[in-house]
Amino acid sequence: MAKTRRKRTSPMHPYDVVFQMIIGKWISKALGSIVEIGVPDQLAKGARQCRDLAREAGVSEDGLYRLLRALASLGLFNESTDRRFRLTSMGQLLRSDHPESLAGYARFTGHDITWRPWGELGYSVKTGLPAFDRIFGKPVFEYFSQNPEVAAVFDEAMTSISAMEARAASEAYDFKGIQTLMDVAGGHGLLLATVLRRHKKMRGVLFDLPHVAAGATATFTRARITGRVRIESGDFFKELPMGSDAIIMKHIIHDWDDDSATRILQACHRALGKRGKVLIVDTVVPARNVPHYGKLLDLEMLVLTPLGRERTKDEFAKLLRGAGFRLSGIIPTESPLSVVEALKA
Repeated sequence: MAKTRRKRTSPMHPYDVVFQMIIGKWISKALGSIVEIGVPDQLAKGARQCRDLAREAGVSEDGLYRLLRALASLGLFNESTDRRFRLTSMGQLLRSDHPESLAGYARFTGHDITWRPWGELGYSVKTGLPAFDRIFGKPVFEYFSQNPEVAAVFDEAMTSISAMEARAASEAYDFKGIQTLMDVAGGHGLLLATVLRRHKKMRGVLFDLPHVAAGATATFTRARITGRVRIESGDFFKELPMGSDAIIMKHIIHDWDDDSATRILQACHRALGKRGKVLIVDTVVPARNVPHYGKLLDLEMLVLTPLGRERTKDEFAKLLRGAGFRLSGIIPTESPLSVVEALKA
């Protein structure tokens, strides 16, 4: 009896791999657009016809159908008869109410504040300067402070990815012995809330700019930790509240050049006691050709931020020494981020 031969799965041809990379911008913009239109939320209760979705959203039926058809080919939607679409399990992540929603990040990636600067990546590579400033006439965080509707898009994006990152960091790091944890530039407080919910005796301090920190009240109320946390506002380049055992910062140090990051860390050093520690939750860029999210995120820092960058282990160690800290460990998490732990030297 002849044996049945198993069909070999051939690896993609290099041409096909590179071609898929080149057209990646189409996918990013398509995802941002479908979230902006609101279709994933419209489909939260089940399948609907494209004409009804288009009428409710106030968009072209033909245009929306073509957008949905393209995203269905990527596994985010499923099309049946009569141009009826439903969300797949992957597509559910584009709903704004999903516990691990990526809707905010998809919207941010396709928004003018990132899309237009990325179009000027060549300028940033040639000059080493942020394309954002060239396009919008001022640094990104100053622009956000003056344009609250745009800042809200950014804040939503950070909250969008923060759920997974916060859970991963809170599970990977041993917070034992920390009585009060301060989250510097903690945004809407999701990371701090996640840690405090796991550690019932810990107290927390959220520190951020007033217009950002205002959004944390709702987060702490939902987490039922309002009695264990306080919100403070100010400038992290100058002074931070005293009295915490440890300071945590996620996606903050990477926004700044070494001199500015050192000033932030020096403010942390002054705010902490003798045995205080700082926890930096960022990517740690591996050496040479190892594929890593941080190497691509580093280009986002190049294009958008005031000379921000992702850093290697050695770069973190040098940065921390300059602020009076000693690198004591790097703890990987299930996310692309690691917890960089440093003690006062």
